[in-house]
Amino acid sequence: MKEIKKARPRSLANAETLTDDVRAIIERVKAEGDSVIHELNEKFDNCRRDSLRVSAEEIQEAYEVVDEKEIEDIKAAAANIEAFAGAQMGAFSALDDFQPQKGIHLGHRVIPVENVCCYVPGGGYPLYSTALMLGIPARVAGVKRRIACSPMMKGTGKVHPKTLVAMDIAGIQEIYAMGGAQAIAAVSYGTEEIVPVDMIVGPGNSFVTEAKRQCYGKVGIDFLAGPSEVMCIADSTADPEIIAADLLAQSEHDPVAKGIAVVTDEALGRAVVDAVEKELETLDTKDIAARSWNDYGEVLLADDLDEAVQYANDYAPEHLEICVAEKDAEKTAAAVHNYGSLFIGQNTAEVFGDYASGTNHTLPTLGAARYTGGVWVGTFLKVCTHQSMSSQASRELASLVENLANGEGLSGHAVAAHIRLVK
Repeated sequence: MKEIKKARPRSLANAETLTDDVRAIIERVKAEGDSVIHELNEKFDNCRRDSLRVSAEEIQEAYEVVDEKEIEDIKAAAANIEAFAGAQMGAFSALDDFQPQKGIHLGHRVIPVENVCCYVPGGGYPLYSTALMLGIPARVAGVKRRIACSPMMKGTGKVHPKTLVAMDIAGIQEIYAMGGAQAIAAVSYGTEEIVPVDMIVGPGNSFVTEAKRQCYGKVGIDFLAGPSEVMCIADSTADPEIIAADLLAQSEHDPVAKGIAVVTDEALGRAVVDAVEKELETLDTKDIAARSWNDYGEVLLADDLDEAVQYANDYAPEHLEICVAEKDAEKTAAAVHNYGSLFIGQNTAEVFGDYASGTNHTLPTLGAARYTGGVWVGTFLKVCTHQSMSSQASRELASLVENLANGEGLSGHAVAAHIRLVK
């Protein structure tokens, strides 16, 4: 694999210091409750509020501030996300009265998680689309209590109005003005004002991610997400300007975001580099996008599509685009199997999935796509088994289980089986 544009190794925050800092915040929230949240809101965001929970009046005020066209756009995106989530929900079904042998009745139920918190990042941009991506699948799955939290706009004491509107459209029932590790701790362990949840979903900065890691077990989580990344597999038929635009769309997220083009044509690879530099000249988010691209952007030359596919499967990117000749698209798409979400053909911009096509944009990063997909309806569902059996089946199975239990040296298990033979 030849490097046309090389990246330097991606160095994230010092893990040991981050771990200690987050642990200290979590312990303080557990011990002191809401007062710590208010203290850190003021420290990090220069924000003061009497109540962490956003009121109905604040939500109504947000609708009055946000442009009507923007509200309609949010609703249009929400409709696609809900339609796809509903179709996914239809793939689930209960199983009842399966009999591996006569008299043994097995089955499972599909049960939604009862309490979920959707973490919606604030940071440099109001990422209100994330509210749709988290809240809508949770609602479609049947989650009874859906809460959300998001950092406030610095110095205002308010969550961004577009974020509030999107949360409301998504079906969020409780909204809390807070972010960071302290928010994760609060919804995990509870405070005076916040009833704890069973699961936390959503992306965030390194403090949020580390807090999710440390609180996992007390609560469930979706996965641990790192900086955004996109990979594009392309051949000589691809448009370098389109590839460049897609790479920079991810690069503008974060200075440590990563855009990768794996091409089978060297001329295309060099044209992509030129197209990136040209777009950066006029991009409003150049300060972040250029840092990300200069440090972590890559253009790699593969011998053929087979090598490109193998590289993609080894890397397991968050977003994977297939921009190859139409005759090769289906075969190439079928050959990749490690990705968060797949975008086939140049008509299918990765940013469409970020916002409005219907699939979810909360996806695994840093190779996690090797073992998990992104957030979807199934994230919020538990498949729980049940069984019953006749007296005859019970006696027949008891001897087998007694033998197996004795083989493991678990005499109590053996007795619990044997008693069914004598009673």
